[in-house]
Amino acid sequence: MSYRYEITQAVVRQGIIAIVRTGDASSAVAAAVPLLDAGLTSLELPLTNPQALEAIGHLRGAYPEAVIGAGSVLDEASAVAAVRAGAQFLVAPNLSLSVIRAGHRYGAAVLPGAGTVTEIVQAMEAGADAVKVFPAPTTRWVEDVLAVLPHAPLVPTGGIAPGDVPGWLEAGAVACGVGSALGRTPLAEIEALVSGSRG
Repeated sequence: MSYRYEITQAVVRQGIIAIVRTGDASSAVAAAVPLLDAGLTSLELPLTNPQALEAIGHLRGAYPEAVIGAGSVLDEASAVAAVRAGAQFLVAPNLSLSVIRAGHRYGAAVLPGAGTVTEIVQAMEAGADAVKVFPAPTTRWVEDVLAVLPHAPLVPTGGIAPGDVPGWLEAGAVACGVGSALGRTPLAEIEALVSGSRG
């Protein structure tokens, strides 16, 4: 994948972005490998893990067909470091124009965070490839927003379980960020979700 639009398509293709939040590189890789082996292809490693960049580099090498990104990217320096480590997409809980510019400068897709309609519009005007809606509101809220912004590529994140994903997609979200609930979900259920996904 060379172009940003291809990366964006790959990130949302299955409708689920797996978020692996751990404390070091080895635990991040250990948590990510079973998910990738189960068929998930989009994975985010938040930079709240001080060794996330090391884990990103390892997983990019081990799973070249997957799309590996960095989360909790709060500033330009972090964005550049993540891309140089191999991150193909950047996710943030907030809307930072410098993160969007830096990510795009180096070919990464960027999913900034937004919590209101105003922030969603601002993110889209700034060139966001998709918009992380955090914390995830309700499926009805997504439907209401898309009634007035039908072109908004929303990615609800926070408190969503794998089994909830189809309902969010039906409401119009392009994908969902799913974190800690993945660790409590049997791999067979994840495999079934992946096999029934849009990709």
